[in-house]
Amino acid sequence: MGFISNYILPKSVDFDSALQSQAHITRMMVEDLQAVCRENNPEMLEHIADHAVEARKLKSDNMKDLLDVFITAYDKESIYRIITQLDWVALSVKHFELEVTAYEIGSLNQYQHIADILVEMAALLELGITRLSIKNPKAMDPDIELIHDKYDDVVSLCAESIAKLLKQDNHEQIMVGREILAQLKDVAKRIHITANTLEDMALKII
Repeated sequence: MGFISNYILPKSVDFDSALQSQAHITRMMVEDLQAVCRENNPEMLEHIADHAVEARKLKSDNMKDLLDVFITAYDKESIYRIITQLDWVALSVKHFELEVTAYEIGSLNQYQHIADILVEMAALLELGITRLSIKNPKAMDPDIELIHDKYDDVVSLCAESIAKLLKQDNHEQIMVGREILAQLKDVAKRIHITANTLEDMALKII
């Protein structure tokens, strides 16, 4: 049976588990971002860098499995999109870490209210991906709708924060603040896009 399964039967991959693992490390990176802002401690950025390495490996492993497998439980193009978009979320968090480091930002707790919503979005996305295996799109609908609503909240908070920045006289602080807020908004945008792909993926399995 081992010979048959290894050399004759098509390779089988548990993409439910694979995508859940990738979504989990992505959520952990967003939680790292939240912790940096909450503790106002740039030294904690190293946790983002460490988890980024793990996230990249999971993405590469999942992509290799997708290229090698013949039969999948889901549309292969949808799996490809969600793998790459989860990677974009992780990259956006990593870019936040790179910008904070490059600009030597010392005060980060001003962004905590936005980071808190990002964590809620990432947790909802992970939950939605976990529910993919039950093949019931209706079970995901509330989570995806909440992600959409919270994305609007992030955009609104970023706009309010930028409006406050523009009232200041320190041009350097304005420019740096706008860059950081843009990066936080990009994290939210990437989660939002991934949720849309998840919704599309769920609709194709019914």
